[in-house]
Amino acid sequence: MGELDVLESVRELTPLFRERATAAEEARRLPDESVKELKSSGLARLLQPKRYGGYEADPRLFYEGLLAVAASCGSTGWVCGVVGVHPWQIALFDDRVQSEVWSADPDTWVSSSYMPGGRMTPVEGGYTLNGRWSFSSGCDHCQWVILGVILDHGEGSPPEMWNVLIPRSDYRIEDVWHTMGLCGTGSNDIIVEDLFVPDYRAIDLVKMFSWESPGLAVNTSPLYRLPFATMFANAITGAIIGMAEGILAENLEYTKARVSKSWGKATEDPYTVAAMGRAASEVDACRTHLLRNIGEMYEAAVRGDPITIDQRSRARRDQVQGTQRAIAAIDEIFDRSGAGTISLSNPIQRLWRDAHAGRHHTVNSVDRSLHSFGMTSMGFGPSDVMI
Repeated sequence: MGELDVLESVRELTPLFRERATAAEEARRLPDESVKELKSSGLARLLQPKRYGGYEADPRLFYEGLLAVAASCGSTGWVCGVVGVHPWQIALFDDRVQSEVWSADPDTWVSSSYMPGGRMTPVEGGYTLNGRWSFSSGCDHCQWVILGVILDHGEGSPPEMWNVLIPRSDYRIEDVWHTMGLCGTGSNDIIVEDLFVPDYRAIDLVKMFSWESPGLAVNTSPLYRLPFATMFANAITGAIIGMAEGILAENLEYTKARVSKSWGKATEDPYTVAAMGRAASEVDACRTHLLRNIGEMYEAAVRGDPITIDQRSRARRDQVQGTQRAIAAIDEIFDRSGAGTISLSNPIQRLWRDAHAGRHHTVNSVDRSLHSFGMTSMGFGPSDVMI
């Protein structure tokens, strides 16, 4: 199956994900059959090295697939975005880790929790790790987890930010996921107690952000020269834009059949119809910006050109604004959709709740990111680490 076949396979699955959205919400995790189908589609292998059964594809294909899934079910799309971007980062780890994760099963899923929920201290051959991490989306379906940690060298030494990758046997999951949106993501807590982590399973974020990661010695595709901040942040916003596209599609069909007590047929209310057009334009702009920014960076990497701070800053600006604009667009049409949309049987309200829940992810820090873009534009350099 080729890269384009993956995208077609994903699109064929979306009606099934839509049908199971209620089941995912009630179970507070993705249905097992959906996970099996997603693995078979190859979506999560689009950013994975060819050396381990992946496609090393144009990253725009991954985000296209993510948008399609999120339009059908917000929780399924969210997990696809977060879990699906992890193979890209795992390719930056030491090759021994890549082999441990993928040699036996190239469809192995990995969850994450990047906020530093624990500390690790150096010991002979590696580190000792303790901590609790929240919001590990899709973790019930994953066999490994990437965790954000603080490396503690002791008193007088500044702490360092690292990521570690540990197998399912070395941590436990605590079921804490009871939320108003993204209920089906199963974003539970990860708990680690007195764990020895071999040094090759840890990666220094400063080196990763500077393209000095050990995995680049074996994974030389231009794909792995893209910025981590851009790849991960757009996996979050891409899911939210996809949810907005799902609401637009659902709302078109809903409006055609809706009869309002104020206007009669909803299609005869010019304000509602105009609002749909306005929302569609806004959401389409968000999609266009995301794919343009990712595409321009990838094409620069293919040519061997450096990816500039200006490109990265613009991508960050458009990413946070993509979330903001998509949410504003769906709020307007949701507010005009009448009381019927608040019924739990209506898919519009679930996508609306999921999108609003996703907005609270830390990568959607708007003012800080826009300030950083302004500072960069004036020649002072970025003030945001997610560049």
